[in-house]
Amino acid sequence: MADRVAVGRVGRPHGLDGSFVVEDASDDDRWFAVGARLVAAGEDAEVVAAKRAGGRPVVKLDREVARGTPLEVDRAALPPTAEDEYYVFELVGLEVVGDGGDVLGRVVTVEAGVANDALELDTGLLLPMVEDCVRDIDLEAGRILVAPGFSNPD
Repeated sequence: MADRVAVGRVGRPHGLDGSFVVEDASDDDRWFAVGARLVAAGEDAEVVAAKRAGGRPVVKLDREVARGTPLEVDRAALPPTAEDEYYVFELVGLEVVGDGGDVLGRVVTVEAGVANDALELDTGLLLPMVEDCVRDIDLEAGRILVAPGFSNPD
C-alpha cells in the first residue's frame, strides 16, 4: 500500500499571487485549509491562503509547485473508516470475482450515484455497491466477491 494518498492536483493559476485551483480535489476541505500540510513533488508544503471559487478550492502554498503536480497527504493522516466503509483508492485495482470463482475484472474507479455508488471494472462492467451485489471486500487478499446474477452483463 502507498504511504501517501492524492487529495488533489495543482490546477490553473488563480490570480497573480501564486494561488491555484485544486483539480480533482478531495471532498474533505481540511486538506485545503490554511495551515494544512501537504506533500507536493515529494516535499512538504503548507497551505498559506485558501478560498473557494466556482465551488472549487483555491489555495496558495508556501512554495511554488508546477501545474499538474499531485497534492498528497500521508495515509496515516486520513480519518479512520467505519466498519464496511472504504476509501475509493483502496478499492481501485482490486480483482472482482463472481460467487462461482469467475474473474469479472479489476476495479478502475468507483462512480458516485444518487442511490448508491457503483464499481466500474476494466471490462466495462458496472456493479452496484449494495449488499445484494457485493458480498465481501477483502483488502488484504486484494479481491471483491460479488453475488450470483451480477457477473453476467447479458
